[in-house]
Amino acid sequence: MRALEKIITIRDRRFLLRVETSHESADYRKYEDLREEIWGYPDDHMSGTRNMMCENVFHEGGSLFLGAFAEAADGGFAADGGSLAGFCYGFVGVRDKSVGFRDPRNLRFYSQYAGVRKAFQSYGLGVRLKEFQRECVLGLLGVPTIICTYDPLTGVNAHRNVRRLGMDVLEYRVATYGEYGGHLNRPDVPTDRFLMSWDLEGKGGRPGYDLQAALAAPEPVRASLRRVEGKSGGLDLEVVEATDPGVEAETLLVRIPLDLYRMLQETDVADPEVKRIPVDWRMATREVFRALLARGYRVVDFLKAAADKPGHHYVLRRAAPRDR
Repeated sequence: MRALEKIITIRDRRFLLRVETSHESADYRKYEDLREEIWGYPDDHMSGTRNMMCENVFHEGGSLFLGAFAEAADGGFAADGGSLAGFCYGFVGVRDKSVGFRDPRNLRFYSQYAGVRKAFQSYGLGVRLKEFQRECVLGLLGVPTIICTYDPLTGVNAHRNVRRLGMDVLEYRVATYGEYGGHLNRPDVPTDRFLMSWDLEGKGGRPGYDLQAALAAPEPVRASLRRVEGKSGGLDLEVVEATDPGVEAETLLVRIPLDLYRMLQETDVADPEVKRIPVDWRMATREVFRALLARGYRVVDFLKAAADKPGHHYVLRRAAPRDR
């Protein structure tokens, strides 16, 4: 059996990454408490603590609870809610329902939650937790694939999932979770998501692309900065100006906002034109992503904003017939 915990050092802090193995239901409360602190939406809670305990693979089920615990000021680690800096949670499922669990090659792990407490979000703990999850899913469970969903408009998740971890976009899902509020979502902004697949054995590989050609290609989503009156006062926000889902080039860059979470908070005001800004981004990018994916384009990279190309961008490349 692989190690169930490891200590990592990030800059000036040490963290304990640990697999939850407890048979005490009270020990699972810390995960739900942190989920609520991060997402701020009590209607979307996890299972009760007794059920979470029972579904743990170290009890009766097929779930994994992984925590990142910050070292105490006087040294040492306490695997409790007070020191829990982040967590991720998921469970084993099947790809083809007609095959079910009869064939191990049909198994995949669904990663449902991954979050880091605000005070620790500058440490890159989200990536380190996902990498630890990879080790555990592959080493403990023997499952070679993780799937998950995330909001395509969130650059921090795109950089982690696409560029850093090398996940593949399987499909674009419309309004996956219905009306969803809290700190990271808003009920009037549809909950569209990318469904992602992560090859834990690294058998995939990404096609290369010509960045200069992509920079020179037409833009499927055109946006500009506009001064608006947000919740905290005047600020410049990116607004969608136009879309062209039918644009043609071997490699295309699709723009998304610099900070969707800030945009959701700042535009939650009475002015309908300002409030619609994130909705316009959702509808524009939905149209573009669905059109491009249907025409054989594949997400191959993600680029953070740079001097030569303001705004965050996905890189989409037209797949060769053998890659489709």
